[in-house]
Amino acid sequence: MALDDLKQALPDYAKDLKLNLGSVIGNSELPKQQLWGTVLACAIASRSGIALRALEPEAKENLSDEAYTAAKSAAAVMAMNNVFYRTRHLLSDPEYGTLRAGLRMNVIGNPGVEKTDFELWSLAVSAINGCGQCLDSHEQVLRKAGVDRETIQEAFKIAAVVQAVGTTLEAEAQLQP
Repeated sequence: MALDDLKQALPDYAKDLKLNLGSVIGNSELPKQQLWGTVLACAIASRSGIALRALEPEAKENLSDEAYTAAKSAAAVMAMNNVFYRTRHLLSDPEYGTLRAGLRMNVIGNPGVEKTDFELWSLAVSAINGCGQCLDSHEQVLRKAGVDRETIQEAFKIAAVVQAVGTTLEAEAQLQP
């Protein structure tokens, strides 16, 4: 299923999602690698097999092997980090923040692509997973690297739309007799 097929699969009540999906992907000003890495990482983070199967082939076509792997790595490591850091942040006992994490995150230091691309993908996944601490951390790294707010917002717009599309299509699939 290609992007157009994915848009067509959306029900009439989700017309805004259909329009937004075409807009955030089709009219994005992000460079191709940033765009498709964000799309792939977000499709994985959405936990929607429908969205992932539809978006992955075009992402793979538009990414180098290294970028394709790095985008998947961003989704994987952030799935872990978002739960860990969100939980530590939400616990009322501040002592958890002083304890060593003890979790391997080597891919963040050496993702195999430009650091800013990996950070952007990590931020987008963190938006889907709702980890404020991770969002702040990745946004600060991106801003220090000279990435503008419009680019950062573009990434979390993609996250919002891909998540909504995945949720809607999974719900519709479950409602089918």
